[in-house]
Amino acid sequence: MANGWAPDGAVQDQIDDTITDEVMRARALMPTGEGETHCVECGEEIPQARRRALPGARTCVVCQSALDRRPVNSGFNRKGNKDSQLR
Repeated sequence: MANGWAPDGAVQDQIDDTITDEVMRARALMPTGEGETHCVECGEEIPQARRRALPGARTCVVCQSALDRRPVNSGFNRKGNKDSQLR
């Protein structure tokens, strides 16, 4: 496949970098430290099983599910076409 001036393996390097960035972002969002006994969003008690499974949990399952549905912009644009760069 012709890549123009790109070196061999440049496409795979771009894919690898994108995956690495997302893994790092996900790890940075994981809770750390002492968790809460009650949800910081709604005030409901966080079940002991959740606190044991996820030390540092600050939200109940319902509120965390709502937070996870929010769109996240990672800030990196690796698409390389003009239209994506103008957004």
